[in-house]
Amino acid sequence: MENFIVSARKYRPATFDMVVGQDSITNTLKSAIKNNHLTQSYLFCGPRGVGKTTCARIFAKTINCSNLKENGEACDKCESCISFNTLRSFNIHELDAASNNKVDDIRSLTDQVRIPPQVGKYSIYIIDEVHMLSSSAFNAFLKTLEEPPSHAIFILATTEKHKIIPTILSRCQIFDFRRIRIEEIVQRLMYVAKNENVTAEEEALHIIAQKADGALRDALSIFDQIVSFSGKTIHYKDVIDNLNVLDFEYYFDTVDKALEGNVSSVMLIFNEVLEKGFDGHNFVAGLNSHLRDLLVSKDEITIRLLEATPLIKQKYLKQAVKSPVDFLFKALEIGSECDLAYKNSKNQRLHVELSLIKMCIIVPETEPAVEKKKSDTVLVNERVMQLKAPLNSESVNQTIEIHENKISHHQLIPHKPEPVKEKESKTVSIKNIIAEEPEQYKKSEISKQIPVENIRDTIESQFNDASFLAAWKDFSSEVVPDSPRVASMFKSIKPELQNGDAVLLHLSNAAQKDMFTQNYKQKLINFLERRFDSKKIDIDTIVDLSETNEILYSDEQKYNYLAGKYPIIKDMKRSFNLDIE
Repeated sequence: MENFIVSARKYRPATFDMVVGQDSITNTLKSAIKNNHLTQSYLFCGPRGVGKTTCARIFAKTINCSNLKENGEACDKCESCISFNTLRSFNIHELDAASNNKVDDIRSLTDQVRIPPQVGKYSIYIIDEVHMLSSSAFNAFLKTLEEPPSHAIFILATTEKHKIIPTILSRCQIFDFRRIRIEEIVQRLMYVAKNENVTAEEEALHIIAQKADGALRDALSIFDQIVSFSGKTIHYKDVIDNLNVLDFEYYFDTVDKALEGNVSSVMLIFNEVLEKGFDGHNFVAGLNSHLRDLLVSKDEITIRLLEATPLIKQKYLKQAVKSPVDFLFKALEIGSECDLAYKNSKNQRLHVELSLIKMCIIVPETEPAVEKKKSDTVLVNERVMQLKAPLNSESVNQTIEIHENKISHHQLIPHKPEPVKEKESKTVSIKNIIAEEPEQYKKSEISKQIPVENIRDTIESQFNDASFLAAWKDFSSEVVPDSPRVASMFKSIKPELQNGDAVLLHLSNAAQKDMFTQNYKQKLINFLERRFDSKKIDIDTIVDLSETNEILYSDEQKYNYLAGKYPIIKDMKRSFNLDIE
């Protein structure tokens, strides 16, 4: 019986071309060897399982090769390559800094560096997990690292570059290894499966690649585990059962039922997930990831951000078509809030269920709004066409009747126990019409209080006391519904016409003046210019203090008044030793 060799060792790359997902680094190293631009120290940093130590060994082997190939790879035939492949090379030294992190270990290394190589040109020292060295060991290593013998090359490897002191970093050429993409891991797993005579579904290998989180070594270890579990045939179901991964069909079903507003089905799906032993937090995180994938599937530009097999991509594209963007945004917001607050919740199951219920009621809230918006746009366009045509009472009444019918039609909202009541109106507002009318129709001001039949009579030619007061009354009636405070202010304002086109407004206090100047002055100017077809009307304000009845009382006067009315206040002041402020 042959000894089993794990795939991570059996299929460890032996050449630069076999390294997965690090093309820029391997090309740079091959070019440096080919052009003889070798520095004294290198630092390979990156997450676990991405090829740092593997590239260091290949680099060390290729440096001493006496018969390089044209593509920059080692020949595997010379004495140096053969000794490396048979693990008896004396030119390559590996040190584990995790267990040899003291000053004495580094001193022993510096003494060894002085010895020249017996075969080949260079002695290569690979120090793995170099961030584990102590501060004293780093300091002892500095001088040797900066000025080693000409035959010595150091290759440092680490997963935590931030723990290495800057004086070491400044003496090295730094290569940052990236996480390996899911597609690259899947391709490598398919290659391994083919060589091992294993039949594997692409979806199953894709789940393994996702679980590996960018580390090819982890993916190969998981692959061996699945082969031990399922034999020579790997199915998607076997992978999710063995790795305790939630089937993506649960997420598709959840979104489908949420789009239908089917709360009961969504609750049952979540209950089934919990009964299978999955954590609610993992379900929420997976659902958020699923919603994100649906969102990127809505646009051809972002579809490349979706990491899935062609079969799964088709399912995402199909569901993305029937998922409104507003729904996805709102559902992602709800899911993110649930994810953040999950750990602090006392009843975590109820917390997730409430979030799922919120997702189910998104569609009834957003769809009528979209329809209403479309109907309003159509109505405005129809109103503009009415203004362009000669106006008569019959056509205006028909327009109002059409408007009322559209409102009553959109009151029939599905999934609501009661219809939503729209505010009915038989007057036409100028606000929506002016926004889309041609310029020649913008001077027609139709207030909320002016009937549609009198649209042509709103522009007056003379600007005098009577016409101004009438215009002021119309303007006040428009803005009064804003709030009771505004109504009180306009009731107290006394308008006065001066010097033809100048208007003076008498206000009761400075607060009224500030409110009118900031919020209503420019509106009044625009209203008057449209009303009287004038190019310039000046409006000035003045605070008339003689007309205010307000009297300012001091704190002591207020206290004496209250103390006379309520004697208990004197006792409170005396008991608590209070001051009058």
